[in-house]
Formats: sequence, C-alpha cells, structure tokens
Amino acid sequence: MNCPYQEKCGGCLWRHLSLEAYKEEKVTQVKKILSGLNCSDYQMQEPFFLGDGQRRRASLAFKYKKGALELGFNQKQSNEIVDLQSCLLLTSKINANLENIRRLISELCAVKIPQRKKNKIIGYQNLSAGDVWITEADNGLDVVLAFDAELTLDYRMIISEQGNAASDIIRISHRRKADAKSETILEKVKPYIDIAGYHVLIPAGTFLQAGKASETAMINLVKKYIGADEGKIADLFCGVGTFSYPLSVNKNNQITAIDSSAELLEGFKQSVNANMIPNIKIITKNLFKYPLDEKELAEFDIVVFDPPRAGALAQVQKIVAAAKQPHKIVSVSCNPHSFVRDANILMEGGYHLQEITLIDQFSYSNHSELVALFTK
Repeated sequence: MNCPYQEKCGGCLWRHLSLEAYKEEKVTQVKKILSGLNCSDYQMQEPFFLGDGQRRRASLAFKYKKGALELGFNQKQSNEIVDLQSCLLLTSKINANLENIRRLISELCAVKIPQRKKNKIIGYQNLSAGDVWITEADNGLDVVLAFDAELTLDYRMIISEQGNAASDIIRISHRRKADAKSETILEKVKPYIDIAGYHVLIPAGTFLQAGKASETAMINLVKKYIGADEGKIADLFCGVGTFSYPLSVNKNNQITAIDSSAELLEGFKQSVNANMIPNIKIITKNLFKYPLDEKELAEFDIVVFDPPRAGALAQVQKIVAAAKQPHKIVSVSCNPHSFVRDANILMEGGYHLQEITLIDQFSYSNHSELVALFTK
C-alpha cells in the first residue's frame, strides 16, 4: 500500500516494493545473516509478517517553532521531522487520536516559560522539542510525554484538560529524559494487556512487542518449542512477563522471571499478585553484568531468553561452561547478528540448533525478530 510520506519518512525503508517483493527481500536478508551460523541442518519455518494497521506502539518526535508544531517520525538519515497526520503502520485507535495528541502538545508548547536570573524574570521561552511515546493497551491509549522541562501548574492543567477530553487516552505521564522515571499526571484507569487470559498491568512507556498478533505468534512458538516438557524454567530478560504468563498456566512449571528494571518488575509483581499466580517468582538482576552462574543454572530444566539487541553473550558463555546445563533453550532475538554470535557459542558448547522462525513485526524496515530452539 502506498504511503504519502514514503519518499521522506525513515520508518518504512522498503515500502516502495510490492508486498510480495518485500517479504522475499526480508527473508533473503535474514538468511544471508544466518549464513554465519556454524551449522546448516536446522529447519527454517514459515515466517510471520505483521501487516499494516497493527503496530500498537510508536515513538514520535515533535518540534515547535514560530507557533507551528511538527509531529512525526524522522526523515531518512536526518533529524528533520516528517509531519504526519496518520501512519499506515499504526493501529486505527492510535491514528484516530494523533490529532488529540497534536492538540495537547501544541497547547503545552504555547505556554510561555519564564526565564529567571537572581529571582528576576529576564524573558520567556516556549517548549521547543521533545518526544511522545504512544502505546495501545487493551483498554485504551497510554501516552508518555518526554521533554526537558519541569511540569508547571499550567502544564499539568493542560494535560488534565486535554486528556479528559480524549476518551481513548486513559493515562498521560511525563519524563524529562528518555531513560528517566515517568511521573503519571492523569490516570483514568490502569492500562493493561491480556496475556494468556491474565490482565497484565503495564508501566508507563514500557516495552511491549510491537503488535498484538506478533506477540501471540512469539508466545505460540515458545510454547511449541517447549512442547510437553515441564519443570523449572528461567525466563531471562522477561520484561512484562510475555512468556512467563503462558508458561505458568501449566501448574507443573515453576517460572523464575528475571530482568534488570525494578520499575518494570514492580508492575509485573502487582499483576502476578492480582491474578494470584503461585508459580512465578520474580528477581531483579542485571544479566549483562551478573548472568546466572553455574550453581543458579543447575536449578533449571529449560531457559527462555529475550535480550535486547546486544544479545545474551555473557549468559550463553555461562551456560556452555556449566557442568549441569538446561536441556532445552528457547532464544527470542530482535537482532539476527547477535543471535548468530550467541547461537554459535551454544552449538560449540554442545547444543543443537533445531529450528528458527522469522517474526517480522517492523514492516518495511530492516529489523527482524527470530525465535529458535536449541536442545542438548
């Protein structure tokens, strides 16, 4: 489907191709990267492609200059913004509310911020730039505003008024920097998503799989690869618990979910407690600096890991060095290059790569996800 912004926008590098040509190109690129694997006897399964209108989260940039607001994605290889009214990738609910979000940001940027020196006002300045994260939860939109300014009373009143006027927006938060903790300004109800029949509360601006359908595809693959096996399972880089919840449905499983974000895991714990799930234990730990050691790994029959783009180098090195190793590993990767590196280490350590499935949830981009099964 043609997009009016595709000549400039950096979000869809391959939208000029037909859908079939794009799918073929994506598979070809991934297979080229996978040629670096030190084996060729694995099975490559039918890929999953997330179509247009299914991306449930987006990060948009904004600039305000001379009373005019630009809101959108960056241009290709540029910091300039493509000012968009809608995006073919995004869900209909996000697109329907871009005008509400544009109105909110415009009002915030129009506020004159007094500049002080020695307690005297020496001038005024407008908010000029920032970002907005939009996530579609199952019960509405979660919006996080990111701009480096203190929230004055004027800002808070605008956020409250505009947020209450937009029925689809259920929470608005603010943070001064991308990695800072968010402060919730307006919360009508707590945003949640459904995973395996559980209501899972999500922190403001948290990471989710890009689409509901692609998330379901990944969950189904993890369950398929684990199969009838059960026991003690480590869910590493667990996030909001995308894989812990469905694996916990089997009461013979004992899930240990580990991630480094205390804020994210606090929401995970609240959801586990609210759903009264007895077989998920949650641990805060930086697995890049402190991967599970030999003693800790000896407790687990199965390991599932879904690391950031850097991969799980330190952890796979610990796994292959352990005297007692998990008999099955399910790897979920958002970077085929780091996947190849980690997979080769696992295979050198005695694991067999059985199957790989491509998950394409960032349509028309050069990003790809993989789910793979390793067995002893």
